[in-house]
Amino acid sequence: MKIAMVYGPGELRLDTIELPVVGPDDVVVKVAACGICGSDLTYVKLGSQRGQGDLPMPLGHELSGTVASIGANVRQYSAGDRVIVNPYSNMIGNGGPEGGFAPYLLVRNVTGNPKSLLPMPDSLSFERAAIAEPMGVALHAVNRGKPKPGQRAVVFGAGPIGLGAIVGLRRRGLTDIVSVDLSPLRLSIARQLGASATVNPQETDVALRLGEIHGEDTLFDLPVVGTDLFIEASGAASVIPDVMRMCRQGARLVVVAMHAKPIEVDFRFALMKELTIAASIGYPDELPEVLDMLTEAESELDAYISHTFGFDDFLDAFAVAKDPAGAGKVMVTFPL
Repeated sequence: MKIAMVYGPGELRLDTIELPVVGPDDVVVKVAACGICGSDLTYVKLGSQRGQGDLPMPLGHELSGTVASIGANVRQYSAGDRVIVNPYSNMIGNGGPEGGFAPYLLVRNVTGNPKSLLPMPDSLSFERAAIAEPMGVALHAVNRGKPKPGQRAVVFGAGPIGLGAIVGLRRRGLTDIVSVDLSPLRLSIARQLGASATVNPQETDVALRLGEIHGEDTLFDLPVVGTDLFIEASGAASVIPDVMRMCRQGARLVVVAMHAKPIEVDFRFALMKELTIAASIGYPDELPEVLDMLTEAESELDAYISHTFGFDDFLDAFAVAKDPAGAGKVMVTFPL
């Protein structure tokens, strides 16, 4: 079968390997849909992250499918069951020996790690189910911000995680949500998903516009905005220092973006404003709620997936995903 592999910086290939063989505690999943994540783009840019010499790294960790075969010790699943894969259980597509951009995926030790798979209802499409992983990341970031209904929030970055954060904030009862991004397409998607306002930093000063939307004040003779919660999902180096300068006293900042380089910040602002800073990674407990959210949302989340490609066109799909101005979530599908 074909599988997407990273061999080095900028070197992405479709290799041919043998079909996976199920072990006594394992499950083989027939992949139906797998989304391209921003971390996939980073893995290709930086090269294989397996940490095992020159071994290539399989890609793909946002996926859903059906159980194709089960090991002799597996009792909780049967062939044909519809499932979402929790990639963190075996580092699937994140440095482990398996990846989801392939027709079949070996999920190891399901008996010892029951959270490695999540049953999905028949009413949920495979494409919608495959966004559970980025939605889980986004919802965990929202939860780290401890939002309360009626608060004012801004999300920097309208990629898949930032867009998911908008959905999560709405689920927590917030209606005043500003999305900040450079891409008109992504800002349009943000509005469809519930952002009450959007800001393009190339066109408008972000602090001035937030002051207009969320109110403005002064603190120690410094101008501040009335935003309660800032979520940084862009990875832009300027965002965190800018937030620390503009935020009001008692605001919260959640950093979910991966910043490749150290950022110099002035913690005098954090001290003066008693700013709470939280980091967020993964989804320790969010996937069950995300599954409910995806099932309940009906057509509300249709705008989240901007492009869909068949696996035969995987390299074209990856090229589209590399252009943040022209794509939201890019989904790769497989024959059922």
